[in-house]
Parts: sequence; structure tokens; C-alpha cells
Amino acid sequence: MVGSMGRQAALAAWARKNLAPVALFGAVIPKDPAWRVAADAAFGPLPRLKLDAYAPARGDGPWPVLVFFYGGSWDAGNRRDYGWAGRALAAQGFLTLVPDYRLHPEAAYPGFLEDGALAVRWAVDHARALGGDPGRIVLAGHSAGAYNAAMLALDDRYLTAAGVDPRVVRAFAGLSGPYAFLPLDKPVTQRTFGGAEDLAATQPGAHVRPDSPPAFLATGEDDTLVRPRNTRRLAAALREAGVAVEERCYAGLAHAGPMLALSRPFRRKAPVLAEMIGFLKAWTGERP
Repeated sequence: MVGSMGRQAALAAWARKNLAPVALFGAVIPKDPAWRVAADAAFGPLPRLKLDAYAPARGDGPWPVLVFFYGGSWDAGNRRDYGWAGRALAAQGFLTLVPDYRLHPEAAYPGFLEDGALAVRWAVDHARALGGDPGRIVLAGHSAGAYNAAMLALDDRYLTAAGVDPRVVRAFAGLSGPYAFLPLDKPVTQRTFGGAEDLAATQPGAHVRPDSPPAFLATGEDDTLVRPRNTRRLAAALREAGVAVEERCYAGLAHAGPMLALSRPFRRKAPVLAEMIGFLKAWTGERP
């Protein structure tokens, strides 16, 4: 027992010294039971376009497929830092893909959406070999990644251009997502979207239609980075179009809170994981 505790303390000390905060978090927290069934899988022609895939450690497929996009203001992030999230989602019964995508300044809108569409195409082409069902795909993400998931689900152009039938996306989930950020009055949105010819088209709500995929949209009540009004506005647009939407605003959570609540140490803070997974399973025909 003492030896185990000593090794854990040494690991935590090393991580604090050598890793960025997100990587540190992923290095020291306990992980959910899941298998990494693909690593560094290339889904596009550029060096950064690689993904990792995680499968449930229990049960038999074919499992529905969940493609998870991490956040980071479209200029930071690495899939390796989110292996814990991939395992958490896989342990709930999804073949889970965590792709990288190009970041600013290498790419701006819509480059990262084109990358995300290629990751979904990889899921369609390869999920069956990993125990997944390529006809039942859901998208999810946090912060900038929630925006990516929403846009890929709502704006058919990106999946269609990648050779994917948009109808394979059964639902999407967004945590702390920026969905309504016009005018571009912050540096992060100015550098990321300032070159867009049609600024209105950069907003997910502009692409809502009656046959849009159902959505689980969650935010933290105390989020001052991406205000809860973003979630409220997209949820309202979906409801007005007659699309099924489950909206959650969790008390006591700030911007990172809904994402952290997917992890084992923070699940008691809010039922984000259970509620999101329950929604996604309902729309993929899985038992909760």
C-alpha cells in the first residue's frame, strides 16, 4: 500500500512539473475501463489529422459510434490529453473516436470543420472493423469542440463534401459551446472567423432545419467564458424548428465544469455524463 501510494505521489509530482494543465489532469486521474483499439490512425493527408479510438471493455458490439471533439479556442489542444474522456465515453457503451484537427494559425474557419468531417468519414469506413456500427454515429464536444460538433451536425455541406451521408448522424451533444458569437468582438473569434465571406453562416443556428439531428446542450451556470446564452439560443432555435433538444444548465459549474464532470473524480458535481449518455443512447436505439 505504501509503495503504491508513493508511486502515485511521484507520478503526480512529475506530471505537475512536466505537463500542461489538461495533460496533467489526464495523467493523474483514475481512468474508466476501456480498450484503446486504434492509435495514431490517419484520417486525412495532413500530419495532424490523426485519431485514437476506444472501445468498451465489456459487452459485445456493434456499438454506436461517438466522435468527440475537444476544445481549446481553436488554437490549442491535443487528442492525447483527452484519452481519459475517450475512455469515459467508451465505458458507457460507445466506440469513441478522439480526433485532432488543425488549429490556428495553421487553419481557420472552415478548415477545422473540414477536418472534423474527414474524421467522421473515417468512422464510417472503419468503425465496423473496430466493433462499431457506422450507421449510428453521434457527435459530441466541449467548448470549441462543441461548436465543431454542432456545425457538422447542422450544416450538411461538410459531411457531404467528405462523402458522408449526413443522415448517419443520429444526434449530437455540446458542452459549454459557443454557438452565437456575432459580432466578432473577441480576439479568438476575430482571428478564427474574421476571414469568413458569410459571417452569418458561421453560426450553428443559421443551419437549423426541421430534420436536424436531436441535440443535448449543456452549460455551466457560472460560465463567464462562453456565456450560457449561447446554449439557450441554439436550444431555442432547435425547438422552434421542431427538433428534439434536451437543455441543461448546471448550477455551480464554470466553463470547464461540464467537461470535467465526465471524469470519475468529478461526476458527483453534476450528472452530465449520465444525462448526456442517456440522451445519445435513446437516439441510437441503445438501452440507457
